[in-house]
Amino acid sequence: MLKWTSAALSDQGVKRADNQDNFFISDDKRVFVVADGMGGAMGGSIAARLTVNAIENLWKETPADLDDPESIDKWLILAVNRANETVFGFSEENPSVKGMGTTVVVAVQDNQDCIHIGHLGDSRAYLVRDGLCEVLTQDHSLVMELFRGGHITEEQMRESPFKHYITRCVGHKDRVELEHNPKNLKGGDWILLCTDGLTAVLSDEHIAEVLSSSESPEAACSTLVEMTLEGGAPDNVTVIVIAYED
Repeated sequence: MLKWTSAALSDQGVKRADNQDNFFISDDKRVFVVADGMGGAMGGSIAARLTVNAIENLWKETPADLDDPESIDKWLILAVNRANETVFGFSEENPSVKGMGTTVVVAVQDNQDCIHIGHLGDSRAYLVRDGLCEVLTQDHSLVMELFRGGHITEEQMRESPFKHYITRCVGHKDRVELEHNPKNLKGGDWILLCTDGLTAVLSDEHIAEVLSSSESPEAACSTLVEMTLEGGAPDNVTVIVIAYED
């Protein structure tokens, strides 16, 4: 069975006056959450915080059976739907934050060396293995849909003025459809959860290089955020890094 260590770091970036990101690592180091709020300074921060709190509270109240993949999948769906109900309800009752929402990426570590990931929006999960970077999530965004349909190139996707248009998120509708999938792990693997403030600046190659050469999750978080800030950091940036060993 694998052992793992984790760390997280968040920064408002160079050009933002506040930080609308939020994150959570459970006390038992089994649940990891990153959220990127949208809807104005107040709305975005509230949406991300409510989402993280809803997932945290559900894990404390009724955690999944970590020996049962089906139980974990059901828990992920329930957790994100609980968060969505909370954010949507708050938005409906408070006109000043009407339309607020947040991306979310949630990971649950089971007892069979497998991590289960659910996401909405363009916050991402990565696996770095043997120096190579694999994106474990597919952005729910307008430009990603255009790219998948062959209408724009990867370069056009990065430069598009519509790159921040999200097609799925927490809080905009009364119901959401979570995309979730498992990933088997082995010693030496790294998992990264991050907001798009990181991926807007750093390439997959940069991410793989940093994680592969870092001595600890704390060091990796610091380097990733520092490099993002040096690259101009036009948005908030939040990272959770998990390192695995036999």
